[in-house]
Order: sequence, then structure tokens, then C-alpha cells
Amino acid sequence: MIDEAHGLPKWAEMYGSITLGPDTVPNWNRIPTPSVNSITDAAQFAGHINAELEQTRIDLKGKPNLNPDEGAQLNETERLLRDLSWFLNEYHNSDTETEWHVSQGEDGAVTVKPINPERLLYHTLWDRGNKFALLSATILSRRSFCHEVGLNPDRVALVDIDHTFPLEHRPLYDIMQGKMTMDERDETIPDIAEAIAKVMAKHPDEKGLIHCHSYGIQDQLYAHLADIVGTSRLRDHDSANRDPALADWKRSSDPDVFLSVKMEEALDLKDDLARWQVLCKAPYPNTQDPTVDKRVNGNDDWRWYFGTTLATVMQACGRVVRSPDDWGATYVADTSFEDLFNRTRPRMPSWFREQVEAMEQPDLPQIAQH
Repeated sequence: MIDEAHGLPKWAEMYGSITLGPDTVPNWNRIPTPSVNSITDAAQFAGHINAELEQTRIDLKGKPNLNPDEGAQLNETERLLRDLSWFLNEYHNSDTETEWHVSQGEDGAVTVKPINPERLLYHTLWDRGNKFALLSATILSRRSFCHEVGLNPDRVALVDIDHTFPLEHRPLYDIMQGKMTMDERDETIPDIAEAIAKVMAKHPDEKGLIHCHSYGIQDQLYAHLADIVGTSRLRDHDSANRDPALADWKRSSDPDVFLSVKMEEALDLKDDLARWQVLCKAPYPNTQDPTVDKRVNGNDDWRWYFGTTLATVMQACGRVVRSPDDWGATYVADTSFEDLFNRTRPRMPSWFREQVEAMEQPDLPQIAQH
């Protein structure tokens, strides 16, 4: 039984990716780093590292006793050897259909990522059982999902269950201010900040979550909101303190507003943990990512592109409404949401379509500048 099964393609991509660099390879400074421009170069480099690590493992295991640092080094060496063995076997397998994207950083680190990761789910998942129950609120198409995870759609049944949360408990509000594309966001963000300030005034005693989409947007929004309303209700995080900052905000009983990045999924803000949230940007996949680029530019799969974005929005809408008795409002601020909803309306589950069709502009109070 697999919960949140819509995330399997991304999990497979993460599982199949391997990074060889100073943070992952013991004794990296002793290993000559070549210029890696192809999967062949990457495989040759991986083979060289594999040989070095095999010798390291032999040396460590030959010692009668290991100190804590040596024990940790042995564990890390054996973990990386398992990853390398899997990658090299996959690369040398003449029957494989896996395609790879290779990149090299300024420090010489090499990252290899599978572009079609669905193949990797066979030996990690599908070969390990006879029957599976895959649970998710955001599988929009049985056939598309099966293609993404390497299943035969003729052997998969979709069981569709009505939503049990009342529509009035999960309202969607339009506070769209402008486009949040890279070229236009600098002009739009000040208006979104002002709209968020009005939403904060509408919910003076309730905690709220701002989905900023990126740290760049988060920084700009925080600065503009600080100018408008001050910082007494504002909280944020960076990549290093993400979990502690979130936990601290959740423990607080103050009506603080948390400016978050990439928290559209796997976040339980039940009851008074949050009563409202704002989606600042339509969360389209990054077309600079090689897997995304392959789908949209290589295969012209824009249906997947918009469907993936819709699924992320649906996931985000559920962060503040966790049970039939819970309630929470979601505000959308990017005008790209209008285009997204129009393009994907035929594929929306009925429960989310009624949520979109009931969307209206809220009655927000005027605010005084801080």
C-alpha cells in the first residue's frame, strides 16, 4: 500500500540520481577529476571512483579496530559502492532504455540523473509484490499516471471516491495581481505583498501560510511586507533551518504568517495551525530541469506540464483543511492561475472543479501603511 502515490515518478528520479563530488566521495581530493561531458565520460569516471573505493573498503576492513571516524567512512564508502554498482550495471546493460542527463559543477562534482525514471520502479517496487493499492488525491489520469510509473494501464483500475470535505470549508479566493514569470515578477511582487497585507488584516487572529515557490520570491515578499505591516507577524526560513523554523511556527499560538518555500505537499496544518494560505505563483515545473525539458520540448508533452502543475495546486489547497470538520481559505495571487484553470478544467476532479467554479474575489479591508 503506497500513500501519496502521485509522487512516485519524482521519487524514482531521486532514487536513480547519483552525485560524485567532495560532499559524497571519501578522499575526493586524492582523485583526479576529468572533464565530464557525456554519459560515457561519467561511467568511466564512476568506474575509476569505484576502484578507489574498493581499495578503501579493503584497507578499512583489514584493520583490527576502527575509530568512530573510520567506522563512519566505511559506512559511507559501502553506501556509495552500492550506488555505483547499480549505476554501472544499468549503464552497461545492453537492454536498458534509461536515458541520462549529465552535469558537472565548478568544483568538479558530477551529477547523473535518469530522464525516464519509470524503469527504475520495476526492481525497487513493482517486482516486490503482486497487488498494490496506490492512494492519492491528485491522480488526474489513469493512463498518464501508469505511463509515468511504468505500469500497464490495462492491469490498473481507478477507484474514484467523492470528497468528504464540505465546499464551504475549503473556499478558493481570487486576489490575482499580475504574472509571476521571471521577467514580470519584480513588477508584480509589490502588488502581491499589498494584497497579502490585506489578507493578514482580514485574519488578524489566525495563522497563515504563504507559498512563495522560491527563495528569491520569499526574500522580496518579506522585504515588501515588512515595509507595509512590519515584521511582528512575519516568519521565514532558509534551506538550512527549514524544519526547525517550521516546527517553531507550528508550536506558536501567535497569529504569525510563515513565508515558505516548497511546502505544497506533506504538510499537516490541521485546525488552528493555519486557517488561511496564499499561493503566490502558479507552480509550473522548471523547464531548465532536464527531465522537464525532455517532456515538454523533446516530446511536446504540454498536457503533462499543465497536469503536473494542477496536481501541485490541488495538493497545496489541502494543507489547511485536513478533515471534514476543519476549514481554511486559499488565496491565489498569480494571474497565471486563470490560464492554468482554463486549460485543465476538463481534467479536474469534480470536487476541485466545484472549488474553482465557486472562486470569488474576497472582501478585504483597507490597511494603513506601517
